[in-house]
Amino acid sequence: MVVVAILAAGKGTRMKSNLPKVLHSLGGKSLVERVIESVEPLAPERRLVIVGYQSEEVKTALGSISEVEFVEQTVQLGTGHAIQQLLPHLEDYTGDLLILNGDVPLLRTETLKNLLQIHQENQNSCTILTANLSNPKGYGRVFCDSDGVVQQMVEDKDCTPEQRKNKRVNAGIYCFRWSDLSKFLPHLEANNAQKEYYLTDAVTQVGKVMAVDVEDDQEILGINDRLQLATADDILQRRIKEKWLLAGVTLIDPASITIDETVELQPDVIIEPQTHLRGKTLIKSGSRIGPGSLIENSQLGENVAVQYSVITDSFVEAGTRIGPYAHLRGHAEVGANCRIGNFVELKNTQLGDRTNVSHLSYLGDTTAGTQVNIGAGTITANYDGVKKHRTRIGDRTKTGSNSVLVAPITVGNDVYIAAGSTVTEDVENDALVIARSRQVVKPGWKRKTES
Repeated sequence: MVVVAILAAGKGTRMKSNLPKVLHSLGGKSLVERVIESVEPLAPERRLVIVGYQSEEVKTALGSISEVEFVEQTVQLGTGHAIQQLLPHLEDYTGDLLILNGDVPLLRTETLKNLLQIHQENQNSCTILTANLSNPKGYGRVFCDSDGVVQQMVEDKDCTPEQRKNKRVNAGIYCFRWSDLSKFLPHLEANNAQKEYYLTDAVTQVGKVMAVDVEDDQEILGINDRLQLATADDILQRRIKEKWLLAGVTLIDPASITIDETVELQPDVIIEPQTHLRGKTLIKSGSRIGPGSLIENSQLGENVAVQYSVITDSFVEAGTRIGPYAHLRGHAEVGANCRIGNFVELKNTQLGDRTNVSHLSYLGDTTAGTQVNIGAGTITANYDGVKKHRTRIGDRTKTGSNSVLVAPITVGNDVYIAAGSTVTEDVENDALVIARSRQVVKPGWKRKTES
């Protein structure tokens, strides 16, 4: 039985941001969201997030995550003070408390499982996560016996030259037997220059304490500024790319590619250089994306090809080719085996199978059927200055170059629209539309020179 507490009350001054530190994004998720998700496989009895700075903003950001409880720390007086806020919330609790930091986002679930298992198997009062760093300068040192039982914890500034040779450091991740910790918490004292209550003061006072070394010390990286955030992003990108490479995805020039952790890729997908995959994106087998493309919150079917294009919040079915320099947005839906070509923009538009919009067109708020051919420069004029209106185009209809369809309008099946036409009225099936002024030619005309 375990309850998880996540410290997320700090402002994060060194981030130099109006956004609370724990809400900064890493790999498509906020820092604190990543920490919350890391404990889900542990099936904790409760998940308590301790909030303070801009607490309402943090609560709103995490509002969609079920079973998260919020505990207020209105004044931030250190980690010990934060955990003291749990006392009224855990009055009758007798299990273990796992304490995590909302700004330490790279911890693996396997690491936490191992920490919890060792804690419970050894019936410890406290178990702390530690790391052996090649350069431990600035970190508090942890001294253990041969069985991993903690004998002493010394801050870096207080270490003797001999003690500084010890490379085992405190990672700031704790698992306490709550019944032992709750007895000591009310007696914490702020006997330090910062006048703060430190959780470390409780560690060696509650009973038997063991240290568990993390295998990969990159997991304990805390985020205090933008430089550390960038470092964490590099680490996470390496993890994500290794995962997909081993899963049968080809990444050409991985260093130039970025992939959010929320993205799903199927085997035999090829990602070209300078391509960025964001949000809830799914790309199915055989598709080739890039170079130079951005796909965000979109789903692409099998064998789709995208070049130098941007696709957001959209769906593309199998066998469709997009780009170069196309833009799909606002819930565009493109059928199978379509062609969306050079400098084409689709906004909130649905296209049937085998429909082509090959170049230099804008279709906004449009529904087109199957085997439609949109000529170069065709525009659906969807906005009247007040409201957006839809254009509906039937199957097998063809528009000539530089046509304008003024919405709201419905064009039937098998219609031909002559080049340069401005169509303002509905068109029935099987019609030819010519909506342009007759050409006037005046032979021998020459502009008179002004005297």
